[in-house]
Amino acid sequence: MSHNNVHTDALLKQCLEGKQSAQMEIYNRYYKAMYNTAFRIVKHSAEAEDVMQESFLNAFTKLHTFKGNVTFGAWLKRIVINNSIYHYKKRQKEHAVDLDEVMYRVEDNDGVALDQNGLTELKAQKVMETMRSLKDNYRVSLTLHLVEGYDYEEISQIMDISYANCRTTISRAKESLRKKLLVNA
Repeated sequence: MSHNNVHTDALLKQCLEGKQSAQMEIYNRYYKAMYNTAFRIVKHSAEAEDVMQESFLNAFTKLHTFKGNVTFGAWLKRIVINNSIYHYKKRQKEHAVDLDEVMYRVEDNDGVALDQNGLTELKAQKVMETMRSLKDNYRVSLTLHLVEGYDYEEISQIMDISYANCRTTISRAKESLRKKLLVNA
């Protein structure tokens, strides 16, 4: 266990005792990464800030349930992603657009890596910028898969869609991203 993990564990114990300075230290360590995670899903700065703050509040409130099976950062990121997805779905319902309306149940025949056709030469900034222009369900699924590193099964649970639907959505999202990158190249 690294020195940083030991220190984080000590801070978490202090947080459980209600020590606000320890909570502030934990917040300062993780807020940038958690904001970025939320922002990639909700796409709006103020909303990402709200989701991040709510997630920290949830984490500190439920800290007694943290078992230590994963790192605290991974546990917190999962809370942020779940809150971001919830916020995203809530916002979509308010705009009368449901994720399921754009999902299709077809067999995935992806098999084509995102980095073909010279896309490896594109800068990460360009790819992230182009991802923001994708349809919301494509952007969210690709962010969870390519940026956050979740597998299809985890994404299907997070987005509350079937495994096949998840694979199809990600396949189509990759193809859409590929086309937009080639047009803008």
